This record gives sequence, C-alpha cells and structure tokens, in this order.
Amino acid sequence: MTTATVKANIAAHSRDLRIDFARGLANWFMLLDHIPDNVVNLLTMRNFGFSGAVDLFAFASGYGAALMFGSMMLERGFVIAASRILKRASQLYAAHLVLFVIYINAISWAAAQYAATDIIEQYHVIGILHDPVRVLMHGLMLESRPLNLDALQMAIVLLAIFPLVLASLLRWPNLTMAGSVALYLAARQFNIGLPAYPAGSGVYLNPFCWQVLFVLGSYLALNGRKLVGALQELRTLRLLAMAYLVFSLLIMVGAEVPAIGALLPDVLVNSFIPIDRENLGPSRILHLLCVALLFSYFVPADWKGFHSRFLLPIIKCGDEWLACFCVGIFLALAGHMVLITSQHTVLLQVLVSVTALALMTAVAYYISWSREQDRLPRGSGVRAKEDHAIAER
Repeated sequence: MTTATVKANIAAHSRDLRIDFARGLANWFMLLDHIPDNVVNLLTMRNFGFSGAVDLFAFASGYGAALMFGSMMLERGFVIAASRILKRASQLYAAHLVLFVIYINAISWAAAQYAATDIIEQYHVIGILHDPVRVLMHGLMLESRPLNLDALQMAIVLLAIFPLVLASLLRWPNLTMAGSVALYLAARQFNIGLPAYPAGSGVYLNPFCWQVLFVLGSYLALNGRKLVGALQELRTLRLLAMAYLVFSLLIMVGAEVPAIGALLPDVLVNSFIPIDRENLGPSRILHLLCVALLFSYFVPADWKGFHSRFLLPIIKCGDEWLACFCVGIFLALAGHMVLITSQHTVLLQVLVSVTALALMTAVAYYISWSREQDRLPRGSGVRAKEDHAIAER
C-alpha cells in the first residue's frame, strides 16, 4: 500500500460523520449500561446482539485514531506523531486518576453513610476500608479495576502502544493485522493478560484481546477503502450478515425471556451464553463486523440525516468523545448513587438516565463552543475590543 493511497483513504474518511455518530452512540450506550438496575439500559446495543457499546467504542476509536494521527505520521514523522499520541494517552491516564480518587471517596462515603457495604464488592474496590493506600497504589498502576473504569484503562494501554502499531500499519499493513490476530488468539488460548489486584482476579477487558478491534478499525481506516467497498457489493455477504444479526438477537432474547428460550435448543444457547466479554469472544467480533458492514452500506457518509437536530447531539458527543467518555463514567457513578439512596422507581430511573445524557451532551457542546472561541481571529468582534482595551491599559 503506497503512501499516496493511504493519504487518499484518510482524506476520503476525514469528514465522515458516521465515525462521530458511532463514537457518540457508544458513549451514550456506555453511560446507560454503567447505571445498574436501570430500565432504560434495556434499549442499548448489548441487548440486541452479541456485541455492545464497548466493542463499538474500541473499533471506532481505532478508526478515528488512525485518521487523526496517520496523516501526521506520514507528513511530520514518527517522533511528532508519537508525542501527540502519548500526550493523548497521558490525558486519559490523568482522567483515570481523577476518576479513581472520586470512586474511592464516593464509594467509601456511600458505604459508611447508608451501611451499603455490598457496593464495595459490586464496584470491585475490595480493601478500600481496611487498606485504602494499597488500593490507591494498585489503581495508579492500573492493576485495581473498579467497575466501569475498565474501558478507560484499556484505552490507556491501547493508546500507549499505538505509535508502534500505527508505524507498522503504515509500512506493513497486512502483516501488522495478521500479528494482531495472532496476539488475540494467543492471549485467548494461553490466558495472557495484565496483573490484577487483588491477586488472582482477572482482567475485565483484556487489552491483549481487545486490541484486535482497535487495530482492525485502524487498518480499515488506512487501507480498507477498496476492500470494504468490494465486500459491500456482495449481496450474499449482506444477507449472511443480516441472518447473523437476527440469529444473535434470538439468542439474546431467548436468554432473557424463558418462553422464547424454551423454543431454542439448549446446546445452541449455551454455545453463546454467557458471552465472553473479558477476552472478547469471536461471536462479538463477528457481530460488530456485520453491524459495521450493513450500517456503512445502508447509511452513506453524506446522509442528510446526520445534520438533523435529533442526531446532532449524538454526533457532538462523538466529536468530543474523550471528554464525554470521562464525564460519562462519573455521571454513571452519580446516577447509581442516586438510585441506591432513593426510592428505586421506574420514573426515577428514566429521570436519572435522561438527566445524565443531557449533562453529557451539554459538556460536549460547551467544549466544542469553547474550542471555537479559541479559534476566532484575534482581530474580530468583541475579542478585538477587549484586546485593544487591555493594550491601552
């Protein structure tokens, strides 16, 4: 794959609103999924197939990261691009530290205030009351994994190694993709993962397995334009993808609704349920690829619906995905605290969910607005008058 072809692929996808839509939808779904015992999260992606919001987030993040940093590495070199990628990884790590400290304080307060010690185990922060310093130290090393922070920790690890992955994708794309698949298979076969605290606890999202979705997204962004176009034109493949999505929907519904589950063979249901989330079961990857194939086929990049007022909030949350991702984790914790300390009614669940989504969207709009203000020419409008007044002083 030549440099010119890669640049053409990046240019063709750089203004593709489907990427922002996918990341924004993933942020919305993850926020709802992270609020336990919430009737609204029955509407999220994980209830309708084998893959979920985290799968979509990992794939779309790899796609977006390749578009953002791929041209930079081609034009400005490895060192500049690597420094920018590692800067983004350090921002994620800083967000993790802040959220981890908030988790420790909020969960400790709730456990003591409401005698709800069960949330300590629920949020995977065992030892927080007896030895908080050790929990904090393991949290700094990404070994302690509170509930809902696993996706953020996985993103930190994937971005930390992305400079080498991106350089390899630009030079040897097919070989790099093959190596990613080989690492995925080896990690599943030999149970390869990162250390965890407490000792013996597993990695909730194993980055050695989940990297395959991130790398796959990057590979398709840089080199997959013709490949995806050719696959989309295969009618038989589209029909098979639709059939697999319907099949996964039946399996998921059958696992939750006994009346439907009784109609399905036990051996069939047991082959897919429970779905391997920790090590990214193959059924999840196939389901997400089917969704991506059909979505990209039926929804063109220039679809006018993306400019409607109903979808713009989701796209805005995808454009400002990092801030929304971090804010969403905090909002999910706050929402869960509200529910467990109040009357757990359906109306309150809906109210908490809608409020959390509204706050996340407001943060996205504010950050976008603030960035636009920073880009305004210094000689325009009110800002020019303010600068002139300051100069006179």
